[in-house]
Amino acid sequence: MKISWPNSLINDIARRRCVIFLGSGISRNSVNATGLHPKTWVEALESGMQQLDKSIQRNIKRHILSKNFLMACELIRYTMGRDNFVGFLRNEFVTPRFAEADIHKAIFELDSRIVVTPNFDSIYDVYARHETHGDIHVKHYYDEDIADAIRNDKRLILKIHGDIGTPDKLIFTKTDYAKARSRHHNFYSIIEALLLTHTFIFLGAGLNDPDITLLLEDYNFKYGFTRKHYFVIPKNELTNIERDIYGESMGLQFLEYDPKNSHVQLLESIQELILKVEEERHEISASNNW
Repeated sequence: MKISWPNSLINDIARRRCVIFLGSGISRNSVNATGLHPKTWVEALESGMQQLDKSIQRNIKRHILSKNFLMACELIRYTMGRDNFVGFLRNEFVTPRFAEADIHKAIFELDSRIVVTPNFDSIYDVYARHETHGDIHVKHYYDEDIADAIRNDKRLILKIHGDIGTPDKLIFTKTDYAKARSRHHNFYSIIEALLLTHTFIFLGAGLNDPDITLLLEDYNFKYGFTRKHYFVIPKNELTNIERDIYGESMGLQFLEYDPKNSHVQLLESIQELILKVEEERHEISASNNW
């Protein structure tokens, strides 16, 4: 079962009024020269946990099982110390040299001007820079010129959790989230403005990301009568009741695909979306209805 794309979303992408949000599930499609894929959030935490004494492992495991990932990461970083923790992140996400996957190429072909991602790997960034010969802005939540980058006409990748190249500014723990929201509140105002003026489509993302939850809930209760944003998930990941609750509280419409061969299903769905968007752009151009 492929995704049935709504006409309103196709039109928004065609008119470049859509922001594509890339979660860690998209990076999972990548592979390096030895056939290794990037680890999931949980797998990375478990890998870091294994490097610590067994006395602390049990406590970290308890937080992982309860899906309190931010606290689990906080404990890992605190116990490892800054330098060892940075080395651990580099070994997990940089040293393996993951290459772009077909899904990164397909997402790029949608030609959305703004891509937002919490991923601190550089897989999509490197590919996009190569394809545009460097003619693309990559901005981070702490950059002071984000508003200017949004207003001009260049492509933009917005790294809302930072980048592995600047490890001390990564948003990776509960403390990091609190610090970022206090020191960079203007950045979150910009994201809220994008939520109000653009349609977001979330790909490979999870509903347990604090940024997603806080931003969407706040936006939804402030502007409850606006159009919904789109969240792509495997079918049956949520019960009907959970889907309704998330949809109502966060202003989301869920788009589902078959979980069997999920990577293939999602890629083929996006490739079909590319064709629909290109057709829509031709019709818009022919009618001069910009």
